Amino acid sequence: MNESDIRTFDLCGEPWIPARTLTGEAVELSLMDLFDRAHELVALSGDLATQDAALTRLLLAVLHRAVGGPRDFQHWRELWNAERLPGEQISDYLSTHRDRFDLFHPRTPFFQVPDLRTARGETSELNKLVADVPNGRPFFTNRLGGEMSLSFAEAARWLVHCQAFDPSGIKSGAQDDPRTKGGKGYPIGTGWCGRIGTVLVEGATVRETLLLNLLPADFDETGRAPGTDLPSWEREPGPVGQERTATGPLDLYTWQARRIRLFAQGSRVTEVLICNGEAIAPQNMHQTEPLTSWRRSQAQQKKLGLPTVYMPREHDPKRTVWRGLPSLLPAAQAHSTQGADASAGLSAAVLEWFAHLTEEDVLDDDFPLRLRTVGMAYGAQSSVTEDVVDDALSMRAVLLRHDAVDLVGAALDAVGAADGCALALGGLALNLAQASGKAPPSPSGLPDPADYSDRDRAIERAYAQLDVAFRVWLRELGPTDDPTDAKIRWHRIAHRETRRLGEELLRAVPAVAFTGRPVRGRLLTAAHASAWFARNLRVAVPLAFESSTDTAEPARSQA
Repeated sequence: MNESDIRTFDLCGEPWIPARTLTGEAVELSLMDLFDRAHELVALSGDLATQDAALTRLLLAVLHRAVGGPRDFQHWRELWNAERLPGEQISDYLSTHRDRFDLFHPRTPFFQVPDLRTARGETSELNKLVADVPNGRPFFTNRLGGEMSLSFAEAARWLVHCQAFDPSGIKSGAQDDPRTKGGKGYPIGTGWCGRIGTVLVEGATVRETLLLNLLPADFDETGRAPGTDLPSWEREPGPVGQERTATGPLDLYTWQARRIRLFAQGSRVTEVLICNGEAIAPQNMHQTEPLTSWRRSQAQQKKLGLPTVYMPREHDPKRTVWRGLPSLLPAAQAHSTQGADASAGLSAAVLEWFAHLTEEDVLDDDFPLRLRTVGMAYGAQSSVTEDVVDDALSMRAVLLRHDAVDLVGAALDAVGAADGCALALGGLALNLAQASGKAPPSPSGLPDPADYSDRDRAIERAYAQLDVAFRVWLRELGPTDDPTDAKIRWHRIAHRETRRLGEELLRAVPAVAFTGRPVRGRLLTAAHASAWFARNLRVAVPLAFESSTDTAEPARSQA
């Protein structure tokens, strides 16, 4: 018997999942230990935020199956009220399927295909498995210049990540895949998580986080038969290359977008083979995928000839999570999904579930939570990683209630006020650039598109300046707050911070800007720009001025 015949790495018993404890200690745990100690852990702490998201989905799939549901609301409440996760049930479940969690099992290696090969027997270096961090910097920079290898624990984490977030593009062509042409596997899209903007509700511990994202069966409105939604380790592989429809959340949590095989030497993984796995379409999966928000797509409706098509709402790496608050809060969304009245967007089902918990008084309105948003941005036809999105927003549970209309309205008003302030500062920057001769107008009288850089930088600076202040304001917004008073507080904060930035811009312009120059037939000076800025700012945050009754439209910039 050679070494490869006896190699094993049991994910149920071997440490491989990084986490942080309540005392700040960094630990690496097996599946069994993580569930057993979940009440002692603050969060997972993998190599990337996207890795944490992929691991969380894996843990949710295990927990759903281990507890047999939860069957209904009452079953979920019993789990929530217990001090710990049900260790005996989880241990029994993992023991039953232990062979499927062995990284090197000869017949059923975890998340892999045991006999996967190409016609020529090629393999790839591990940079195909390990994701690049933002800006294209390889994650294992300390290993550049040498041959990359991974410990079994590292390889297991990146294996889970690859199934969830692997970029699209040409893959190695599996010998047994009828889709292979000329030894190549042509693009079928990214991993499933690469197509969505993941939204997770985070509690004070990993135990709370897992339970808050654990939707019970009776909250599922698809009507699917019990027991039909299974994770990958409880399924037998179907015919290679044959498309199928996801059966439910657990299927999607463990979707095998790639067929993968790890190759090891000694105690290290040294090579990998990654081929196309199961293709999946993202349209109208809102009743199957609970951990993302959705947007209605007119383009997809026209393309598919359907009256309503919802697409996953992906995260924009250039926008902070709070700027997208209207797409997250259930009270900000209509709830019809049919016909002409169908909502333009849908909240993530996990947020609808959290709203239900609050409205049923299982959680207090004052319960503190974090909305975590995670995603991956791709470039070049989704074939390369461009950026990783990782943001979080702390708030009180009341803001997820459907009936907290006034308080939610205050939060949405605050986002709109911030947008107005940012645009006001951008208008000031553009007008000052023209007044100083920096952005000469084109024959139409408008600046050349290339000359909007001052405006764009100012808008970006405004959002950056307001970022921390908004997060603090939202975190402190609670069920006893008067919505009008809360809006007044934010308007004053936003006005003060934006006005300060405007004063800095005015101090930095050259003297010629105060003399000005003609723009579109009218004299434009720094004084004009300052007056328009003050008026636009007043319109953006009118409640910052107690005696103000000015409801005029924003003054237009000369540009």
